[in-house]
Amino acid sequence: MTERFHAIARDEGEALRILDKHGVVRFEETADASGGTRPEVDRGALKRILVESLPDGVVRWGTKVTAVAAGRLTLDTGEVLESDLVVGADGAWSKVRPLLSDAVPVYSGLSFVEAHLSDVDTAHPAVAALVGAGSMFAPADGKGLIAQRNGGGRIRVYAALQAPAETVTGLVDPTDPAGTRARLLEVFADFDAGLRALISDSDDTLVPRPIHALPVGHRWARVPGVTLLGDAAHVMSPFAGEGANLAMLDSAELAVALSGHDDVESALSAYETALFPRAEEAARGSADNLAESFRPDAPARWST
Repeated sequence: MTERFHAIARDEGEALRILDKHGVVRFEETADASGGTRPEVDRGALKRILVESLPDGVVRWGTKVTAVAAGRLTLDTGEVLESDLVVGADGAWSKVRPLLSDAVPVYSGLSFVEAHLSDVDTAHPAVAALVGAGSMFAPADGKGLIAQRNGGGRIRVYAALQAPAETVTGLVDPTDPAGTRARLLEVFADFDAGLRALISDSDDTLVPRPIHALPVGHRWARVPGVTLLGDAAHVMSPFAGEGANLAMLDSAELAVALSGHDDVESALSAYETALFPRAEEAARGSADNLAESFRPDAPARWST
């Protein structure tokens, strides 16, 4: 598995550039200078190698869970599955979380509009040079453009806006990508033309993504036979860059706890005892980073 991961990971993806809205580089760090401990990997490729490592039949495709209770799942086929343990690994809007907690994700005040550019080195060389080998961030005046290299010659773009979620969602019409781009370009009219090309040159799929987060320090009392991992346990903004990392660490530590204890409840207690402070630290860092990234003086506080 390690070899397969390194085959799809991009060490150069650790590179980071911070620009102001005029396209001036305020901070730049190469992948080598960043320490080489956080390579980037496309989520689809990572999912593929994880799923392919499992025996046939472990993942049941095309089946939905319609009801959840401790130790019991009801499927849309009518089948009922019973188990000593139900793990909610079902994301931000988890259907398992209510068995443990009344907490729900709260809107952070920030929304993204996600876009992509394809074949960037050939079709969009100026954008490719602007973004560099890894990620680029250009914040100003309560908004910003974020771009990240993906595999296959693609760049993922987030146009970020501090605004009510419905305001940002209202900018996007899936049936009218040209109109959506025009509205976004108007929002970013004061940004450099090179930065605005991240929007104007993008493909036709543009998706609004309001950013939600659970309260920092979210935790729950032990309920027999149920636990959570990943975003179901601690969804946070992406400004710590820890979402997938934490989900995989959670799952690994849960597996270690289950194999190292004689009963499920002892294992879950040990797992959650380690999970809660780790998730709280990351969530606090994420919230702080979001606030710092959109301060009135951003990005002037960064310097080369």
